[in-house]
Amino acid sequence: MPRTTNSIAQITLDEATVIARSEDIEKEREVALRDLVEDNLFKPLRALDKGHEGPWQVHLEVIDGMLAWHIRDAKGEAAGTIGLGMARMRRAIRDYFAICDSYYKALRRASAQEIETIDMARRGIHDRGTRHLLDALEGKVETDFETARRLFTLICVLHIKA
Repeated sequence: MPRTTNSIAQITLDEATVIARSEDIEKEREVALRDLVEDNLFKPLRALDKGHEGPWQVHLEVIDGMLAWHIRDAKGEAAGTIGLGMARMRRAIRDYFAICDSYYKALRRASAQEIETIDMARRGIHDRGTRHLLDALEGKVETDFETARRLFTLICVLHIKA
């Protein structure tokens, strides 16, 4: 898909707080990063109002329990920071990684039917977290469900402490 001005061209995560990630979580991160940059819709409304244009570079980090989205425009100039409270997403993040852990364990020893059941639950929790993220972005960023879904995965990865 050709890059549009309403898209993320590059996204990075603050790795300063990361101690270690499992191989499974690292794979989730890599897939989300790749898929997100390949195809996404991202319109940071305040940056656009101030005359900035994309495609955008986004750096995500957690600061004092808040999610900070540092945005740069197509010229590489700072285009603002969006801060999101994480309270409404904490449970979805915790539930998502608990079900992912069950899913990865099931892949190693469960039947196809058990794996499918756990995967359906995993997708449901992921969708719930995505809807929370879309609500939090309301009035700040216009995006679509698939982009928000990938962003939610990356937000979850940021919250892994070990």
